[in-house]
Amino acid sequence: MTREETLAAILAGADVAARAVQEGADLVVAGEMGIANTTPATAVTARLLGVSAESVTGRGTGVDDGRLAHKVRVVEDALARGASDPADALGVLADLGGLEIAAMTGVMLESAARGRAVILDGFVEGAAALVAVRLAPHVRDFLFPSGLCAERGHAAQLAALGLRPMFDLGLRLGEGTGGGHPMSAETR
Repeated sequence: MTREETLAAILAGADVAARAVQEGADLVVAGEMGIANTTPATAVTARLLGVSAESVTGRGTGVDDGRLAHKVRVVEDALARGASDPADALGVLADLGGLEIAAMTGVMLESAARGRAVILDGFVEGAAALVAVRLAPHVRDFLFPSGLCAERGHAAQLAALGLRPMFDLGLRLGEGTGGGHPMSAETR
Protein backbone atom coordinates (compact mmCIF):
# COMPACT_ATOMS: atom_id res chain seq x y z
CA MET A 1 0.00 0.00 0.00
CA THR A 2 1.08 3.58 -0.35
CA ARG A 3 1.30 5.72 2.77
CA GLU A 4 -1.76 7.59 1.52
CA GLU A 5 -3.77 4.35 1.13
CA THR A 6 -2.62 3.27 4.57
CA LEU A 7 -3.69 6.57 6.15
CA ALA A 8 -7.06 6.39 4.37
CA ALA A 9 -7.67 2.91 5.81
CA ILE A 10 -6.62 4.09 9.29
CA LEU A 11 -9.04 7.00 9.00
CA ALA A 12 -11.82 4.67 7.83
CA GLY A 13 -11.28 2.53 10.93
CA ALA A 14 -11.21 5.62 13.13
CA ASP A 15 -14.52 6.72 11.62
CA VAL A 16 -16.10 3.35 12.46
CA ALA A 17 -14.90 3.64 16.06
CA ALA A 18 -16.10 7.23 16.36
CA ARG A 19 -19.57 6.24 15.17
CA ALA A 20 -19.68 3.28 17.55
CA VAL A 21 -18.80 5.50 20.51
CA GLN A 22 -21.32 8.14 19.43
CA GLU A 23 -23.94 5.39 19.35
CA GLY A 24 -23.09 4.40 22.92
CA ALA A 25 -20.32 1.81 22.74
CA ASP A 26 -18.50 1.44 26.04
CA LEU A 27 -15.85 -0.78 24.53
CA VAL A 28 -14.81 -1.84 21.06
CA VAL A 29 -13.84 -5.23 19.68
CA ALA A 30 -11.38 -4.95 16.82
CA GLY A 31 -11.96 -7.91 14.53
CA GLU A 32 -11.12 -8.98 11.01
CA MET A 33 -12.49 -11.55 8.65
CA GLY A 34 -10.63 -13.11 5.81
CA ILE A 35 -8.16 -15.56 4.44
CA ALA A 36 -4.40 -15.00 4.22
CA ASN A 37 -4.35 -12.06 6.62
CA THR A 38 -2.02 -13.82 9.08
CA THR A 39 0.75 -13.55 6.47
CA PRO A 40 0.90 -9.73 6.41
CA ALA A 41 0.30 -9.70 10.18
CA THR A 42 3.33 -11.97 10.54
CA ALA A 43 5.49 -9.71 8.37
CA VAL A 44 4.44 -6.60 10.33
CA THR A 45 5.08 -8.39 13.63
CA ALA A 46 8.50 -9.70 12.58
CA ARG A 47 9.62 -6.26 11.32
CA LEU A 48 8.37 -4.31 14.34
CA LEU A 49 9.70 -6.81 16.88
CA GLY A 50 12.96 -7.45 15.04
CA VAL A 51 12.50 -11.21 15.11
CA SER A 52 12.78 -13.92 12.48
CA ALA A 53 9.88 -14.81 10.24
CA GLU A 54 10.02 -18.40 11.41
CA SER A 55 9.63 -17.44 15.08
CA VAL A 56 6.27 -15.71 14.48
CA THR A 57 4.82 -17.52 11.45
CA GLY A 58 1.92 -19.79 12.35
CA ARG A 59 -0.49 -22.05 10.55
CA GLY A 60 -3.26 -19.48 10.12
CA THR A 61 -6.29 -21.47 9.00
CA GLY A 62 -4.45 -24.70 9.76
CA VAL A 63 -2.12 -25.20 6.79
CA ASP A 64 0.02 -28.32 6.55
CA ASP A 65 3.81 -28.37 7.02
CA GLY A 66 4.53 -27.71 3.34
CA ARG A 67 2.27 -24.65 3.19
CA LEU A 68 3.71 -23.41 6.50
CA ALA A 69 7.25 -23.62 5.07
CA HIS A 70 6.06 -21.71 2.00
CA LYS A 71 4.43 -19.07 4.22
CA VAL A 72 7.70 -18.62 6.14
CA ARG A 73 9.55 -18.11 2.83
CA VAL A 74 6.99 -15.55 1.65
CA VAL A 75 7.39 -13.57 4.87
CA GLU A 76 11.19 -13.87 4.73
CA ASP A 77 11.16 -12.59 1.14
CA ALA A 78 9.00 -9.61 2.12
CA LEU A 79 11.30 -8.79 5.04
CA ALA A 80 14.43 -9.20 2.87
CA ARG A 81 13.27 -6.38 0.61
CA GLY A 82 14.14 -4.08 3.49
CA ALA A 83 11.68 -1.48 2.23
CA SER A 84 10.58 -0.33 5.68
CA ASP A 85 12.32 0.89 8.81
CA PRO A 86 11.12 -0.67 12.09
CA ALA A 87 11.25 2.81 13.64
CA ASP A 88 8.56 3.95 11.17
CA ALA A 89 5.44 2.01 12.16
CA LEU A 90 3.31 3.67 9.49
CA GLY A 91 5.92 2.77 6.88
CA VAL A 92 6.01 -0.84 8.09
CA LEU A 93 2.22 -1.02 7.90
CA ALA A 94 2.21 0.42 4.38
CA ASP A 95 5.03 -1.86 3.24
CA LEU A 96 3.97 -5.16 4.79
CA GLY A 97 0.45 -4.85 6.15
CA GLY A 98 -3.03 -4.96 4.70
CA LEU A 99 -6.07 -2.73 4.65
CA GLU A 100 -7.71 -4.70 7.48
CA ILE A 101 -4.69 -4.19 9.75
CA ALA A 102 -4.66 -0.48 8.91
CA ALA A 103 -8.40 -0.13 9.59
CA MET A 104 -8.06 -1.92 12.94
CA THR A 105 -5.16 0.38 13.80
CA GLY A 106 -7.53 3.30 13.23
CA VAL A 107 -10.20 1.67 15.39
CA MET A 108 -7.70 1.32 18.22
CA LEU A 109 -6.33 4.85 17.90
CA GLU A 110 -9.79 6.46 17.86
CA SER A 111 -11.20 4.25 20.61
CA ALA A 112 -8.29 5.11 22.91
CA ALA A 113 -8.60 8.81 22.04
CA ARG A 114 -12.23 8.59 23.15
CA GLY A 115 -11.35 6.72 26.35
CA ARG A 116 -12.83 3.37 25.29
CA ALA A 117 -11.36 -0.06 25.94
CA VAL A 118 -10.43 -2.20 22.97
CA ILE A 119 -10.69 -5.98 23.19
CA LEU A 120 -7.95 -7.78 21.28
CA ASP A 121 -8.79 -11.33 20.30
CA GLY A 122 -6.18 -12.59 17.93
CA PHE A 123 -2.93 -12.41 16.04
CA VAL A 124 -3.99 -10.08 13.24
CA GLU A 125 -5.44 -7.71 15.84
CA GLY A 126 -2.13 -7.99 17.72
CA ALA A 127 -0.26 -6.75 14.65
CA ALA A 128 -2.59 -3.74 14.45
CA ALA A 129 -2.04 -3.12 18.17
CA LEU A 130 1.74 -3.12 17.69
CA VAL A 131 1.36 -0.43 15.02
CA ALA A 132 -1.16 1.61 17.04
CA VAL A 133 1.03 1.62 20.15
CA ARG A 134 4.09 2.62 18.11
CA LEU A 135 2.09 5.52 16.67
CA ALA A 136 0.53 6.55 20.00
CA PRO A 137 1.99 4.83 23.09
CA HIS A 138 -1.00 5.76 25.31
CA VAL A 139 -3.17 3.35 23.27
CA ARG A 140 -1.57 0.48 25.19
CA ASP A 141 -3.53 1.48 28.32
CA PHE A 142 -6.80 0.83 26.48
CA LEU A 143 -5.94 -2.63 25.08
CA PHE A 144 -7.26 -5.78 26.72
CA PRO A 145 -6.41 -9.15 25.15
CA SER A 146 -9.32 -11.54 25.66
CA GLY A 147 -7.16 -14.60 25.20
CA LEU A 148 -3.93 -16.07 24.00
CA CYS A 149 -4.34 -17.01 20.37
CA ALA A 150 -2.95 -20.38 19.31
CA GLU A 151 -1.28 -18.64 16.35
CA ARG A 152 2.50 -18.62 16.71
CA GLY A 153 3.71 -15.11 17.40
CA HIS A 154 0.74 -13.91 19.42
CA ALA A 155 2.56 -14.41 22.72
CA ALA A 156 5.47 -12.34 21.36
CA GLN A 157 3.10 -9.54 20.38
CA LEU A 158 1.48 -9.47 23.81
CA ALA A 159 4.87 -9.58 25.56
CA ALA A 160 6.10 -6.65 23.46
CA LEU A 161 2.96 -4.73 24.37
CA GLY A 162 3.29 -5.66 28.05
CA LEU A 163 -0.16 -7.26 28.04
CA ARG A 164 -1.42 -10.47 29.60
CA PRO A 165 -4.36 -12.35 28.09
CA MET A 166 -7.42 -13.04 30.21
CA PHE A 167 -7.82 -16.62 28.91
CA ASP A 168 -6.06 -19.33 26.95
CA LEU A 169 -8.87 -21.29 25.30
CA GLY A 170 -6.83 -22.63 22.40
CA LEU A 171 -8.63 -20.49 19.81
CA ARG A 172 -6.60 -20.00 16.63
CA LEU A 173 -8.46 -17.29 14.77
CA GLY A 174 -9.49 -13.85 15.98
CA GLU A 175 -12.27 -12.53 13.75
CA GLY A 176 -13.91 -10.87 16.74
CA THR A 177 -14.57 -14.18 18.50
CA GLY A 178 -12.78 -13.00 21.62
CA GLY A 179 -15.39 -10.32 22.12
CA GLY A 180 -18.23 -12.82 22.39
CA HIS A 181 -19.04 -15.95 24.30
CA PRO A 182 -16.06 -18.32 24.06
CA MET A 183 -18.26 -21.32 23.38
CA SER A 184 -19.57 -19.69 20.22
CA ALA A 185 -16.11 -19.74 18.62
CA GLU A 186 -14.80 -22.64 16.62
CA THR A 187 -11.74 -24.16 18.23
CA ARG A 188 -8.97 -25.69 16.21
